Amino acid sequence: MDAQTDSSHRVSLEDCRKLALPLETRVLAGEGLLSRPVAWVSVLYPQDDPLHKQVQPSELILVSPQESSTMRRTTDVELVRWAAEAKLAALAFFEAVSPSALAEAKAYSVPVLLLPSSSRPRLVERSTVSLLVDQKGQLERRGQQIYRQLTEIIARNEGLNELIEVIARLTNKAVVLQDKNLRVMVSKPHPQLVGAWDSVESFLRDPRNLPVELQDRTKVADIDQPSILQALSLPGLARLVAPVVTNDMGRGYLTIVGLETDLDEIDALMAEHGAAACGLEMAKVKAVSEAEKRLRGSFLERLLVGDVSQQEAVKQGERLDHDMAVPHIAILLSWHPSERQVPSLRRLETLVNGVINNQRIQALVWIRESENEVLVFFAANPEHPIDSGLKLSRTFAEEIHRQYPSNKAALGLGQIAREVSGWRSSYRDARQALDLARRLQTDTPLYIGDLGVYQLILNLSDTEMLKEFCQHTLGSLLDYDQRQNADLIKTLEAFFHCHGNLSQTAEQLIVHRNTLLYRMNRINEIAGIDLDRPETRLALHLALTIRRLLSMG
Repeated sequence: MDAQTDSSHRVSLEDCRKLALPLETRVLAGEGLLSRPVAWVSVLYPQDDPLHKQVQPSELILVSPQESSTMRRTTDVELVRWAAEAKLAALAFFEAVSPSALAEAKAYSVPVLLLPSSSRPRLVERSTVSLLVDQKGQLERRGQQIYRQLTEIIARNEGLNELIEVIARLTNKAVVLQDKNLRVMVSKPHPQLVGAWDSVESFLRDPRNLPVELQDRTKVADIDQPSILQALSLPGLARLVAPVVTNDMGRGYLTIVGLETDLDEIDALMAEHGAAACGLEMAKVKAVSEAEKRLRGSFLERLLVGDVSQQEAVKQGERLDHDMAVPHIAILLSWHPSERQVPSLRRLETLVNGVINNQRIQALVWIRESENEVLVFFAANPEHPIDSGLKLSRTFAEEIHRQYPSNKAALGLGQIAREVSGWRSSYRDARQALDLARRLQTDTPLYIGDLGVYQLILNLSDTEMLKEFCQHTLGSLLDYDQRQNADLIKTLEAFFHCHGNLSQTAEQLIVHRNTLLYRMNRINEIAGIDLDRPETRLALHLALTIRRLLSMG
C-alpha cells in the first residue's frame, strides 16, 4: 500500500507546509483547511492551460511565476475557480495574489499559499514529492534545513529575539526561552493563547513543573530525548521543552507551546534544533561578554593605579559604551565568611549585573579575585549622588537576601568622584567602608561619610555605657512608638537623613507637612527636649547612629 492510500501515512497540507515547502511559506487563505490530504504535487507554468492539465483530486499545484517573455493564459481568479472545481488540495503561488483571487479562495474554500519569490518551483516540487514517498527521510532533511536557517541567523548577529521570532513563525505556535533559573529571556505568545498567557508563563516559571529529566543541569546533555512532551495545567495545552546546552552544561530551556493534538514531529525538531541554535548564540554572547569583561577589568585596574588620563578615559568609555564624564561612586561587595558554603564571586557579579540591567543603570562591574570582591563604579545621579548610590546598594542587599537567604554580603561605598582622577580615592574609601562592614558582620551598606563616627563609637569599649546613652536619649520615644504603634523614631531618622529640611523629610515619609510638624512637636513633648538646640540635635543624631551600629553587630 503506497503513501497516497495508506491513511496512517497520509500527508496533509500542513505536513507539506512544515516539512517540504520553503520555511518562509505563508498561508494567505484557508488557515483552517490545512488538514486536507495531499495526494500529489505538480507545477503549473504560465503557458499551461489548466483546463487541459492532467490533475487528480487533492493535488497540490505550484503556480510557477510569470516570466517577462511569457504571458499567463489564466488569471489567478480563474485558477482559484479551477482549483475548486478540480477539488485540488491547494494552490501555492510564487508571486503576489490579487485581493479578488483571495476573496474567491475564501468563498470556494480553496487554500492559497504564498511561497518565497526566491524559491524555485522544480526544487519545491522535488521536496514535496520526497515527503509524499519518504516521510522519514524528508523529516531528517527538514531538520537539517531548519538548523541551517537558524544558524544563519546567528551568523548574521541578529540575536535571540530573532531566533525565537523565526521559530514561532515556522511552528505557528507560542515559543518561550528561559534561562537556567527559569526566568523568561524571550517570549513570543501565540494570538490564540493571549488570554491564558499569564497562566502559561506562571506554569513555566515554577521549578516544580520542570520535567525530572531536565532538573540536573550537569546531565541534560546526555539525555536520550532531545525534547520532552509535557501537558500543562491548562486543559488541552502541552509543551515541547528542550534544554539549551553549552559546554555540556544546561544554560536554559526552549519551550514550544500549543494544543496537545497539534504538537508533532516537526515541532519536536524545531524544539531540538532551536535549543541547539540558542545554545550557540548564548555561547557566542558569553564569549563576547567575557572579552569585554577582560577589557573592562584591565581598564579599571589602570584607573586604580592612576595610569589613565581624563582624555584617554573618555575615549575608552566610548568603546565600552559608558559615559566617563559624569560623577561616579565606587561600591564594593564581598561575601561574609559563613559556616555554610559561600557562593562564588561570579554569582555575586551575576546578581549585581542583573540588578543593573533591570534598572537600566550605567555602571562598570569588575570581579577582583585577588581582593575577593566585586567592584562597581556607578554613574550616580548628579543631583543626589550619595542617595542614589545608597539606594542602589540597598537594592543589591535586598536581591542578595532574596536569592541567597542563608548568606550575607558586606557592602561599602566611597565618596563621589566628579572626575576620573577621583576614582582611585573613591575606591579606597569604599574599601575602608567594606572593611568596617566585614568587621561588623553586617549586610547593611556602609557609606564612607559615616565611617568617622562609627570608628569613634567602635573604639569605645564600654558597650553598656553606649546602650545606656541610647536608652536615656531615645527611650521615651521608643516606648511611645511601641505602645502607640507610631513612627516617631522613623520620623527622626528621616529628619536627620534630610539634614533637617522639613519639606524633604515630609516627601521621604510620604506625609503632609502639617503631619510632620505635628510629629516633630510630639517628639519635643514626649522626650522633653528642644530640637532647635544644636546640642540636642547632636545627641539625638549620635544616639540614632549608635543604635543602628549596635543592631548591626
